[in-house]
Amino acid sequence: METPTKRIIVDTCVGNEKKRDNPFFNNLQTPFLKHMEEAGWPRDSVDTVLCTHLHVDHVGWNTMLENGKWVPTFPQARYLVGAREWAHWQTEEDGGNAPVLADSVQPIFDAGLADLINDDHMICEEVSVRPTPGHTPGHISIVISSKGENAIITGDLMHHPSQIAHPEWSSGFDTNQKQANHTRASFVAEMADANTLVIGTHFATPAAGRVVRDGEGYRFTVD
Repeated sequence: METPTKRIIVDTCVGNEKKRDNPFFNNLQTPFLKHMEEAGWPRDSVDTVLCTHLHVDHVGWNTMLENGKWVPTFPQARYLVGAREWAHWQTEEDGGNAPVLADSVQPIFDAGLADLINDDHMICEEVSVRPTPGHTPGHISIVISSKGENAIITGDLMHHPSQIAHPEWSSGFDTNQKQANHTRASFVAEMADANTLVIGTHFATPAAGRVVRDGEGYRFTVD
């Protein structure tokens, strides 16, 4: 029996009509859903939404405004959230992220569409997650394996290819910079020997390439 094809979205960006302190994110009005539908991905066709972590620019389109209420954008999907990540935000006193959780995360729990997952959760035979903590305590990256090929969607494990050469360079948004640096350094060393396609969530186009050794360090190369 043939396994049904999964239609998975990894992180949902900023979202529309959301009041944010960052002017680049505030009250956006983009044709995101229209473009998705034109690409063959209408909202109702998505069956899984994977959240690498719960920052503002990764969960926005989890919900949309409908009759003055925030409702799940993808009503047929299960939203997968790391259990460690969720636990962190239940105790973290971060006023800046509180509105994000209120309008983009809590409504999917209220709708009964959220599932808390472990750091080694397998979504299907080809897609699983791996822990990459530091940016947030429960941050995960997405592993894709198919037909002998492997790829990883980094989430915010890295923000720029320069961090491959300098994994000790931190983002100001990392919750624990020391842990993030350690996670990144271990990841880069592993990828240099793995011939795995690395897809940098925040990398400029082209965002997918390989980590290769460069003397005593590493660099990013695009196929």
